Amino acid sequence: MKVNEKKRPSEREKLERRERKRHLRQDRLLDRVQQEFEAIEKEKACTATVEVAPVSETEQVSTVSIAVPGSIMDNAQSPELRTYLAGQIARAACIFQIDEVIVFDDCGPSNQVTDRLGTIQTTEGATSARRCCIQLARILQYLECPQYLRKYFFPLHNDLKFSGLLNPLDSQHHLRQQSEFVFREGIVTSKPMKSNKVGAFVNVGLLNDVLVYTALEPNLRVTVKMPAGADLKSKKIRAKVVPPSQPRQETGIYWGYSVRIANSLSQVFTKCPYRGGYDMTIGTSDRGKNVHEIESGSLSYQHALIVFGGVLGLEPALENDQKLTVDSVEDLFEQYVNTVPAQGSRTIRTEEAILISMAALGNKLKPVNAPKPFTSFEAIPQSQDTGIQQYAFNAKRSKMDPTDAQNNGKPAAVSRPPPAEDKFGDMSRFD
Repeated sequence: MKVNEKKRPSEREKLERRERKRHLRQDRLLDRVQQEFEAIEKEKACTATVEVAPVSETEQVSTVSIAVPGSIMDNAQSPELRTYLAGQIARAACIFQIDEVIVFDDCGPSNQVTDRLGTIQTTEGATSARRCCIQLARILQYLECPQYLRKYFFPLHNDLKFSGLLNPLDSQHHLRQQSEFVFREGIVTSKPMKSNKVGAFVNVGLLNDVLVYTALEPNLRVTVKMPAGADLKSKKIRAKVVPPSQPRQETGIYWGYSVRIANSLSQVFTKCPYRGGYDMTIGTSDRGKNVHEIESGSLSYQHALIVFGGVLGLEPALENDQKLTVDSVEDLFEQYVNTVPAQGSRTIRTEEAILISMAALGNKLKPVNAPKPFTSFEAIPQSQDTGIQQYAFNAKRSKMDPTDAQNNGKPAAVSRPPPAEDKFGDMSRFD
């Protein structure tokens, strides 16, 4: 019996094979050259000069501030609920892109003397206030701070004992290590400069610190702008310190909120950080004007302030403040509104009032300088960077074929039966 001889390739097939190999070598060489060229360009971009366009005061983006009484923390029944209450307020501030959160004390000076006072660092420096206000402000600051900076600014503290219960803000300025956004939050390190040059190294959550040519004190939180297209793994990134409002001014991104403490209702107005104060002040109460009677876009503002009351409203804050001489709370504000005119409950909690009021006032407020529409979503973390991706992986794993698992020598995963047809559409994403 004849054995089938192996068919030998023809000359044409040999030529075609050699030609394919040659093309593959050329493609690999071109890819290598392209990668080296991109690496060189990124290295050059690391040392490029960062340009920051000056912004006049009249062109700055309009801001929205909210004032919340610290006494609402005393209304919570346990330390866990106190922490979660503060987390709800932080979430509401982030959802509606609030620029400033003011924690004010609506109790009288006699209570401030008898109660134990605490101290906290804010944008105004060290501030003393009652413990309920300090705890609320501390948790608000903790949640607003990017995760890679929290270990530097928030050591172990009893106010943050149950911070593991808090839902993350997932704010746009909470960047990951691989996020290629030009602005970042950082902390000034104590690493010395070489050759007595003026500057400092800033930890911005990357593999290596970035260099800024500005003399700064260590352990200071700063906002920096890095060169566009820089290699995030490079040790030669040269950045520039910018104001915290610069990222939103240039790109429209929400860059978090600042926290301020006021020891009375009057200090909410008198210690305003903006020049000229708040030009639109709004008070919320069930005794106010129906919010639906206000025309859409009629509340024009450059710096708006929305004040929320405590368990008994804003009246106790006015009675306990000796510096305010008005007869009623309504006289303190340009607008005194009721955002839930037909409420079914006797009371609306402050954390609920923030969400309801900001949603109701959304189309009523008209900023003088609205921020740019943010478009660089590919440069910041997305929803697939969270646990949703892990859930999808687990679901895919549970649908693995048992026969394939046995062939691989691994235990077979129990597969779930396919879901029944849903006449209301696919609702699996809500499971």
